[in-house]
This record gives sequence, structure tokens and C-alpha cells, in this order.
Amino acid sequence: MGDDEEEYEGPVTLVFGGDRPVEAEAHIAGHFDPLSGGYRWIGRISASPGVDAEFRAGNTAVLVRTAAGHEAPGTLTEANPWGGHRLTGRGRPPFPVPEVDPDQD
Repeated sequence: MGDDEEEYEGPVTLVFGGDRPVEAEAHIAGHFDPLSGGYRWIGRISASPGVDAEFRAGNTAVLVRTAAGHEAPGTLTEANPWGGHRLTGRGRPPFPVPEVDPDQD
């Protein structure tokens, strides 16, 4: 991961459909994208029967909540060879990031 990326590794709660929480382990990293002017983040969700069942049922929109209570909407994507899934998102990630003052050099 690059020096300008922030990251989180640990337990997450993935909330499907607004009311179906599934516990899992995740590694999530993100960075500010100067070309789009927004923050992008991506992660890996460890193998989880509950996550896999939701994904196979077509449920890919998820609210990602970390242990400290930070949360953000994300999207599950394809499964990896180890039975986990990728996770992507835009905007504020589900972990704390430093505040940036655009007027500061």
C-alpha cells in the first residue's frame, strides 16, 4: 500500500438490506483521488458463510461498520480464490481519516 493511503484491519459488521448484520474480518485501504476529487476505498472481506450467502442471493449493497462505530456504504464484488469477497466504496470510508484543509499548502 502506498504512503498516502490510510487503512483499517479488523472486525466489521456488514449490514445487508438495512437489517441483516453479518460479522466478518476485513482489510480496507483508501486514498484521496485527485483526478476525481473524491476519496476511494477498497478492501478484502475474509471468508464468511453469511457474507457468501448474501452475495449469492444477489445482495451486493452493504453498510460497512467498523468496531469503533465508523460506517460507510459499500459494494461487494467478486469472490476471491480463498472464499472471501472484495469490497469497494467512495466517499468517507468506514474508518477515521485525517481531515484535509484544501487551503493549506
